Amino acid sequence: MLKTLTAQIGEFKLVSVLTPLMMIFEVICEMVIPVLMGRIVDLGINGGSMEYIVRTGLLMLVVALMGLMFGILGGVFAARASAGVARNLRKAMHDNIQTFSFSNIDKFSTSSLVTRLTTDVTNVQNAYQMLLRMAMRSPMTLIIAMSMSFIISPRLASIYLGAVVILAVIVMLLMGRVTKYFKKVFERYDDLNSSVQENVSAIRVVKAYVREDYEVHKFNVAAGNIYKMFKKAENNMAGISPFMMTVVYSCILLISWFGAHFIVSGSLTTGQLMSLLTYCMNILMSLMMLSMIFVMLTMSEASAKRIAEVIQEKSSLTNPEEPIMEVPDGSIVFEDVDFSYRPGKGDPVLKDVTLSIRSGESIGIIGGTGSAKSSLVNLVSRLYDVTQGRLLVGGHDVREYDMEALRNQVSVVLQNNVLFSGTILDNLRWGDPEATEEDCRRVCRMACADEFIEKMPDGYMTYIEQGGTNVSGGQKQRLCIARALLKKPRILILDDSTSAVDTATDAKIRKAFAEEIPDTTKLIIAQRIASVKDCDRIIVMDEGRVSAFDTHENLLSSSEIYREVYESQVGAGADADFDKKQ
Repeated sequence: MLKTLTAQIGEFKLVSVLTPLMMIFEVICEMVIPVLMGRIVDLGINGGSMEYIVRTGLLMLVVALMGLMFGILGGVFAARASAGVARNLRKAMHDNIQTFSFSNIDKFSTSSLVTRLTTDVTNVQNAYQMLLRMAMRSPMTLIIAMSMSFIISPRLASIYLGAVVILAVIVMLLMGRVTKYFKKVFERYDDLNSSVQENVSAIRVVKAYVREDYEVHKFNVAAGNIYKMFKKAENNMAGISPFMMTVVYSCILLISWFGAHFIVSGSLTTGQLMSLLTYCMNILMSLMMLSMIFVMLTMSEASAKRIAEVIQEKSSLTNPEEPIMEVPDGSIVFEDVDFSYRPGKGDPVLKDVTLSIRSGESIGIIGGTGSAKSSLVNLVSRLYDVTQGRLLVGGHDVREYDMEALRNQVSVVLQNNVLFSGTILDNLRWGDPEATEEDCRRVCRMACADEFIEKMPDGYMTYIEQGGTNVSGGQKQRLCIARALLKKPRILILDDSTSAVDTATDAKIRKAFAEEIPDTTKLIIAQRIASVKDCDRIIVMDEGRVSAFDTHENLLSSSEIYREVYESQVGAGADADFDKKQ
């Protein structure tokens, strides 16, 4: 973990080194001032030399200004280093997340990844800044002040040493108790972020079902859990400060008492006593600062582990050593394929799937909810790997391809269509960043999206709100289909992506596919028989198996499942749902 995190210091190594150096110089300046102050008392005031007082006072001013300068530089360097490391951590996590397969994404919840990119990184950033400044400053203050105290009076300095040992033991015991609470609190942050994310993304559903009170209660529970964990940790920490202050003032009283006797006996001067009292405060305050560092490091340890987990996570899908960079054609062959989202745990989602699809064919896929239609097509673009068997695209196993080259030749329009904030042209060019406006217009005509785009005041420059909230479901689907067509793929997968358009528009889209992209293999998942009956062949899925695979006419006579669905939909109307067969 430590190696992973320190690798992200990167270009901020210099300021990370300069910060503790500035802190050392600042401490040296601070430690010189009590000595000079003691000399002013002993040699200036007691000696009656105004010249010495002025000269030494000016020297103290110079030393103080130097200390201020070193402190400011240390703060600037620490801020730059910690902010830079936080940036690098977020970038490293985000970049690695982009390489994740769907199974890797399933391992980390979305809310957990958000927490790690925000709250966890902020904790590590604060801890790193404190580590650079205080982790050097406090020990140096402790060591130098203790050394100076023993030089002045070993007997009085032994009081400091006893206090430091007592405080160190108490702090370590308390730190051990609070560590377990800080480790758990960030898991509660995941729950809180999950609640917020669900509520915001589904706010329309929440309001439609008048579930605001339920969502408020769920959020309050998540926030309350965080409060309880922090409260337990803070309750354990609450006694540290009063205990330390008690020790500090006890030391001051003891030093004053014994110091007065030493002054009377002549073994200590008044100036030396003043220096010792100053060093007493420096020593004990540095110890308090060290306790704060321990608290911060304890809090950040859990965050650091969670960040390292994301950075160290390796994608379950990798390119071969010498990948194939070009997909010859759109042929697809499943050879005895089994697939499970969690290999070795539970029954497979797909079982013994054997199919052969020729390049350029139009293939319909129907089946009830949970029949693994989407799982079947997700394997084609290698969003997941098969558990057993082989899947060939263009005559080669998909695991032999460079993943980017394969996915560039497989366009997928998913069930949950996603549009990004930006103009319509911006969204379309996700399919091809170099596409001209005429290219975009052409694919929109194929997807029947031009009908509504041209009616908009700004046409193709119309701004799409985040998530496509200012267009209807059917319009969103047609824009996503156009975006997929712009890639000019060898394989086009439509995962129930015309469910929100009317049957007439659905028919126009299918006709455009047949005329404009005859050489592209088309896999069309649908609930409506009308959407797939004109396909070259149709796959009927049932509980993860291929129940039948043939033309519409042949399936009517050979597949009981298909025939029942067809008859139910013809009787109920063209828009009847596949699941009505139940």
